[in-house]
Amino acid sequence: MDSVLLLLLALFSYRTGGNRLFRGSSPVGLDLDLEVDADLSAVFRRVDPRFLSVTIDASLASNEKFMLLLRSQRIRTLAKALSPAFLRFGGTKQDFMVFRPKRSQQLNADEPCSSTGLPWWLEQRLKEDWTQQKLILLKEEQQNQHNRVHFTELTVDLLHSFSSCSGLDLIFGLNALLRTTDNSWNSSNARSLLQYCESKRYNMSWELGNEPNSYEKKAGIRVDGHQLGVDFTLLRKMMAESKLYRDGGLYGPDVGQPRDHRADLLKSFLQSGAEAVDACTWHHYYVNSRNTSLHDFLDPEVLDSLALKIQEVLKRVKQEAPGKPVWLGETSSAYGGGAAGLSDAFVSGFMWLDKLGLGAKLGLDVVMRQELFGSGHYQLIDDDLDPLPDYWLSLLYKRLVGPEVLKLWVVSDSGRSKRVRLYLHCANRRSYASGAVVLISMNLSRKPARISLPVLLSGSTVDAFVLQSSLPGKEGLQSRSVQLNGVLLKMVDDKTLPELSGARSPPAERVQLPAFSLGFFVFSEARAPACR
Repeated sequence: MDSVLLLLLALFSYRTGGNRLFRGSSPVGLDLDLEVDADLSAVFRRVDPRFLSVTIDASLASNEKFMLLLRSQRIRTLAKALSPAFLRFGGTKQDFMVFRPKRSQQLNADEPCSSTGLPWWLEQRLKEDWTQQKLILLKEEQQNQHNRVHFTELTVDLLHSFSSCSGLDLIFGLNALLRTTDNSWNSSNARSLLQYCESKRYNMSWELGNEPNSYEKKAGIRVDGHQLGVDFTLLRKMMAESKLYRDGGLYGPDVGQPRDHRADLLKSFLQSGAEAVDACTWHHYYVNSRNTSLHDFLDPEVLDSLALKIQEVLKRVKQEAPGKPVWLGETSSAYGGGAAGLSDAFVSGFMWLDKLGLGAKLGLDVVMRQELFGSGHYQLIDDDLDPLPDYWLSLLYKRLVGPEVLKLWVVSDSGRSKRVRLYLHCANRRSYASGAVVLISMNLSRKPARISLPVLLSGSTVDAFVLQSSLPGKEGLQSRSVQLNGVLLKMVDDKTLPELSGARSPPAERVQLPAFSLGFFVFSEARAPACR
């Protein structure tokens, strides 16, 4: 009898990274069992096709030569694979940046993307120097010292070239701390920048200021929400005077996680400036990078805290500006630059994937990841321009997940379901035929999880894309490399990404997610009416 049972298990299983993802009968000793149901008849919510977007922190322009890294073929290959997406250029440094034109430093706007490479020796030198520059920037951040930075046309040209060649929509963050004697925004420098961008026919959108709730701490200047709304209205008027930007995007106020006076600032901004912006933006981080731990990154209560924050912001915007889209304009795991060994490791993926799932489900239209490349520990691409685990996770999300959110709920579980987190979308129609759906899954437990499927899904062939650390056990959670279905992910060369293939299996009643893993299960034959 035992041999027969083993044979049956072998026939209804497949391997991923040394773990069996059992479909059908379950192995003995599993205690994470969930039964789910879904509504495939109608779209529950729909997000922007650029829902998963990225940022480049303005600190990259702290010395303009580092902007040349954006000409690297490697980083352009990685960025292009994440399109369509917004690319936000902003952050703390943006409110200390002043445009100082030097016509001799302009680039040819008509230069073809194929000819914008970076010599290998210059790329290597810039990467070495950037390592030292990051230490300087970190010290400034810790000491709350923010020196004024002057940038020229070169920064703007390089950003626009990078974004357009990568298929990303550029959003440029303007300095809001340039103030007049009556504490209104001094728009003269921004006007000069807009005029230059218009002369080059650069299609781009705009923001004004970064986390205005912290202006007093950063610069000894207090700007209330009403005045901020007036400032945005002035910027919108400037844009209206431009043939190129009159219908362009303007986003803000990029307020920090709303609480206390931050909530008041958001309210008063919306009352005076909501009509000026195309979406209301705010920032979110789960924990402080200086005192967080591995436990925090796996704690369901920490992940659950995001829902309350989203609901607070959505409620405020609905009250003051009904119908206005809400974006997470900057977000990652830990504020203060990210936590080394956590924010840049495999374990960060649980916070990131859950934020994408929860944000789409609750009503956010765009989520911008801090950052694609830059000075922190939460970047998607490291200092050697190699993709980190969250990059591969983001790439899979882009390729597999469509903008249509479907209703999914847990019918029954073993009492531990908070460590198994699930979301359901239509599959990306660029990768799968109409009617396919994708189950976004994560298992924060040290034990495998077994998920019983509704009938509408159990009758479909399934492609499994399971991400696990390249190292075994809990120690592997802090690894900076990742495996997809047991295969280590790495670039083939500067122009080529690896093939991201799913493990296909026949219809079955259950799927299983290994311990400490992230998964996408695509049901290609679900024939969901909502996804047609």
